[in-house]
Amino acid sequence: MKAAVFSGTTEGRGFSRALAALGAAVTVCVATELGAEEQGRAEGITVRTGRLDAEEMTALLRNADLCVDATHPYATEATRNIRAAAGAAGVEYHRLLRPASTLPAGSAVFAAADDAAAYLQGKPGNILLATGAKELPAFAALEPERLYPRVLPTVAGITACEAAGIPHRNIVAMQGPFTEELNIALFRQFRIAFLVTKDGGATGGFAEKARAAEQCGVQLIVLRRPVEQGECAEAILQRCRELL
Repeated sequence: MKAAVFSGTTEGRGFSRALAALGAAVTVCVATELGAEEQGRAEGITVRTGRLDAEEMTALLRNADLCVDATHPYATEATRNIRAAAGAAGVEYHRLLRPASTLPAGSAVFAAADDAAAYLQGKPGNILLATGAKELPAFAALEPERLYPRVLPTVAGITACEAAGIPHRNIVAMQGPFTEELNIALFRQFRIAFLVTKDGGATGGFAEKARAAEQCGVQLIVLRRPVEQGECAEAILQRCRELL
């Protein structure tokens, strides 16, 4: 059996290795070099690096028996494109989705980064942005000196911060997930009053961020997770066993 796994997540890495161990030929698609680095090498797995357009996705899936979308829960455009390509290629599609978190009482929840930025307008205090470099433009109306973006330690991450006018001393270039203790240290180091984040689930370190925010008196602001139906890894692996 040939399977295509769209990954770049902890779930995708674990699932692809488990599927290869069953004897499937697995192609793992990741968007960036960092994703390829994290995926690593394993027998039975071919890693394809770089963003694919609709035609490239469809062509890739025409050679597969199964498509597994293991992209991030907030990667709505990627999921939409992968699902459409699977339909066009006539290949069976599955969505591997990490469970959502229970949000702590007192969390401020918004549908989009723009809404969170509007809420923060006029509220004094430093802000740790743990939403990813792509969300930085939404916070352009806020004073850059208040913003402390935590981004991946890549050229793209740093460039996005520079484009947003973030002072270099405010850029936190680190790769998570992070422990509760490290989050606490960052909150105290930069005198953070607000944390803006996404619900990355257990594998994304959301609980550690939430506990650290509570301990430090930091207001937790969460971008609402897109509503989506998915499956667990074991359920999809069981379907793969049936196809092998």
